[in-house]
Amino acid sequence: MRTPASQADPSEESLCDVLVIGGGPAGSTAAALLAEKGHRVTLLEKDRHPRFHIGESLLPANLPLFERLGVLQEIEGIGQCKLGAELVSPWHEHQQSFEFADAWDKSMPSAFQVRRSEFDRILIDNAQRKGAEVIQGCRVREVALSEGQDPRIEAEHDDGRRQSWRARFLVDASGRDTFLGNRLEAKHRNPKHNSSAVYAHFRGARRHEGKMEGHISIFWFAHGWYWFIPLSDGVTSVGMVTWPYHLKTRGGPLRDFFLENIAQCRGLAERLTQAELVTEVQATGNFSYACDHSHGTDYVLLGDAYAFIDPVFSSGVMLAMNSAFAGAEAVDTCLRRPEQAAAALADFDRVMRHGPETFSWFIYRITNPTLRNLFMAPRNFLRVREALLSVLAGDIFGKTPIWGSVRIFKAIYYISALANPARSLRAWLRHKEEILSVGDRLEAGER
Repeated sequence: MRTPASQADPSEESLCDVLVIGGGPAGSTAAALLAEKGHRVTLLEKDRHPRFHIGESLLPANLPLFERLGVLQEIEGIGQCKLGAELVSPWHEHQQSFEFADAWDKSMPSAFQVRRSEFDRILIDNAQRKGAEVIQGCRVREVALSEGQDPRIEAEHDDGRRQSWRARFLVDASGRDTFLGNRLEAKHRNPKHNSSAVYAHFRGARRHEGKMEGHISIFWFAHGWYWFIPLSDGVTSVGMVTWPYHLKTRGGPLRDFFLENIAQCRGLAERLTQAELVTEVQATGNFSYACDHSHGTDYVLLGDAYAFIDPVFSSGVMLAMNSAFAGAEAVDTCLRRPEQAAAALADFDRVMRHGPETFSWFIYRITNPTLRNLFMAPRNFLRVREALLSVLAGDIFGKTPIWGSVRIFKAIYYISALANPARSLRAWLRHKEEILSVGDRLEAGER
């Protein structure tokens, strides 16, 4: 499906090779890479950096990408070192911690927790240094995609001025706004997962000492899970990811609902006893969606503009940046060697699908008692634990030979589920009910 062509005067259009919608990790990375390759790149960002954003926990697989962009030292300067993760379950008497150094590939032992306002500013500034034209405070309003014509983009500056561009190629990195996904009617709710998030920043939260100081902590509870992300300046990001029906049970202010739920999670509440809330409590829904395609002949969808499932494995920034590297290669090929465009876009599509497909198997089952038990008592039978840690580290696009052991882990999961069929059936039925939207639940009740 193509969007209708614009009626604006084409004589007023600016020209570029590539126009990028969005200045988050995917857009800034793609703009930097394409400008470095010699293309005329314009990046339009609706906000102005620095600006608040969640998704503060990075993966070890991000670090090689930072090196290739030339920003690793800057990220180190703002980051809290993260050596692993901690899992806390109210159904188990112990906590379980993982360290990335124990993954299959021992060369990526750490990552960072970052304030996204600082992190995203570093990436967009890098795009500008590399030669991209970066325009902030400029929201894309219309895109015209017509067969045989270059994409046409109309945008509005935050002072009300309108401006239009004609680009040879369009990169949609608009994040959860999913600009093209919505306009092309390509975005669809994920039928296998459906979560919402409530989150805020605290100062004075109790952290672990030593090597675990920078660990992300995941706390399961009856209606989902919480994140606890220590940042380098003493602030901690805390969020509740839950099913939409639970979010709808709040009867008062969002702040009160958030704090009341935290109070019922003993482990998390203890770590926030002396903490002070330093930001407003915010909420977002529709965490789980995907577009039915990742590209057209003259556009690509990157990162969250293509798909997002759930933040439990901190995979969002890594997948966004990796998609930008793959997308930049594909766009460069399309512009320089059009006879190879179809093959390049097919390769790009395989990369885009591989990431969400890999993580989604685990995400769909993250609250299932069978998977929870395996996570809380991991064994390294046939290097299963090392392979699982490699997935959690984001090491899924390279040559690390983890996939045989990943398949063994899944087989262990299915065998364990079959060994307790009654519990597995109850968990399946409950999850099927949990992922219904509020409207679906009401319709089901009426029937």
